[in-house]
Amino acid sequence: MSLQYKLQEFAFDRAVNYISGNPEKNLPKLLNMLDNSPWGKGFAPQSKVFHQILDDPQNNWYRFIMDLWKDIDNDVLKTTFRNFGLNASVIGFPQQQANREKYDCNIPWAMLIDPTSACNLQCTGCWAAEYGNQLNMSYETLDSIITQGKALGCYFYLYSGGEPLVRKADLIRLCEVHPDCAFTAFTNGTLIDPAFAEEMLRVKNFIPAISVEGFEADTDFRRGKGTFDKVKKAMQLLKAKRLPFGISCCYTSQNVGTIGSEEYFDQMIEWGAKFCWFFTYMPVGNAAVPELMVSAEQRAWMYQQVRAFRETKPLFTLDFWNDGEYSGGCLAGGRRYLHINANGDMEPCAFIHYSDSSIYDKTILEGLKSPLFQAYYRGQPFNENHLRPCPMLDNPDALVEMVETSGAHSTDLQSPEDVRDFTAKSQGTAENWAPVADELWACSGHCVGCKMEQVHTAV
Repeated sequence: MSLQYKLQEFAFDRAVNYISGNPEKNLPKLLNMLDNSPWGKGFAPQSKVFHQILDDPQNNWYRFIMDLWKDIDNDVLKTTFRNFGLNASVIGFPQQQANREKYDCNIPWAMLIDPTSACNLQCTGCWAAEYGNQLNMSYETLDSIITQGKALGCYFYLYSGGEPLVRKADLIRLCEVHPDCAFTAFTNGTLIDPAFAEEMLRVKNFIPAISVEGFEADTDFRRGKGTFDKVKKAMQLLKAKRLPFGISCCYTSQNVGTIGSEEYFDQMIEWGAKFCWFFTYMPVGNAAVPELMVSAEQRAWMYQQVRAFRETKPLFTLDFWNDGEYSGGCLAGGRRYLHINANGDMEPCAFIHYSDSSIYDKTILEGLKSPLFQAYYRGQPFNENHLRPCPMLDNPDALVEMVETSGAHSTDLQSPEDVRDFTAKSQGTAENWAPVADELWACSGHCVGCKMEQVHTAV
């Protein structure tokens, strides 16, 4: 650990402690101090946004920020700010950019890792089940991935599966060994118990994203009867322990009206969630259910709902397909993240199950320089309209070309899926979405009288 990092960490911790004493009073004062410091000019755009928030106590984001200090354990909050704000952003992002130029390839801000393919549930339409349930990465392999990632400037790691909390002990151990990293798990929540909550409080750098498909009927429809009650108990426990957590929502043609409703947003806030990540259903695997894919009208409706509630609800939200305008298009292929499945295959995305590299044969960096990842690097963005960012859902011909020219293979061990069969399931969806997305893009979400206002009555 360098002297410069120690000084940055010390200053950061002092700043967070200062804010914690009286957030309403001290956060604006600290912002003014930053404005007048030698570093103020470099943060001028961000400072302007924060002034707009902090100068208006009625602002929705003012409420959100102040609630963090009220609702979250102070030491956990401090660790979260340090690992995300300092390590992953102030320190990590410049390292990533430098390595991107040095190695002429994508360098990820985050890595999504499957510690196991095992799961205690069997959800309808779940692509994870396609891998089988017998795969497990060793602790040593997981530790090596994180160590390699940090050398490239990556300090944010997410787990999926399978159900990652099947590996509770190893995940907590990784939090201990890498206290400078932020860890999140996409989990069904049913394995969160008081003992695990205490471990989360102890390590302070693990935040679950609990999968909820709506209210009881929708959740139990996909995840099995009684699942909703177990998930509610897990969220009640985390809220009582003042532990941060979020919600992961997959919206389908069947539940989109619930997921995008004001009632549901209010319920997530009542449960205690601080963020929600929205995903749209992807027909991954030969056993997928294409009928669960949302229509163009439903996707546009979610676009409008999420943006509307960002202005009124104290909940941080991301809609990964519909927020492409903020990310400059597709995030995958290592541009901002990549996926490593439980078999060790390096995949561009959690939903793109094709690979030409294994972590058992290559380093992370070598995988990022492989033909498939280079195809992503050279091809991004895949569409000038960033509301059509995805090479599968929105630009299926691009995915076919990348997989076939790179020689990548299907990573599904039980029923390998040809890339042309995979993309055929989204061809019609992409064609239907294109004119709707182009209209939204032209309006930029702010056009009075835009045709898209009709979408509300079409869903």
